[in-house]
Amino acid sequence: MAATTLAASCATAPPQATAAPAAASVRTDLGATDEVLANAVYSDLNADPKYFFRHVDVSVENGVAHLSGYVWSTDAIYRARAIARNVPGVTDVVTSQLELERNGRDSSGVAR
Repeated sequence: MAATTLAASCATAPPQATAAPAAASVRTDLGATDEVLANAVYSDLNADPKYFFRHVDVSVENGVAHLSGYVWSTDAIYRARAIARNVPGVTDVVTSQLELERNGRDSSGVAR
């Protein structure tokens, strides 16, 4: 009888767990990674001893860092791009939304 019970228990397959769709988990992981990258870029920008990047916003989408906001010199734009590019995981940097202000004035010509 023990042999019959043992054979029956070995023949039963373990229950299979249902797997979540792979695309949903990838999307969640990318979102979390992008948020971590954005925080790292923002932190590195604000740690720069020479330029003031408090008015720069950072978003990351699929590893591409998008910088927007205000800076006071073209050198600051180049420095912000270099800082963002040096964060591990950032694949590209877009600075087309960074606006240049000189002497505290908006020089973009956009009415606010």
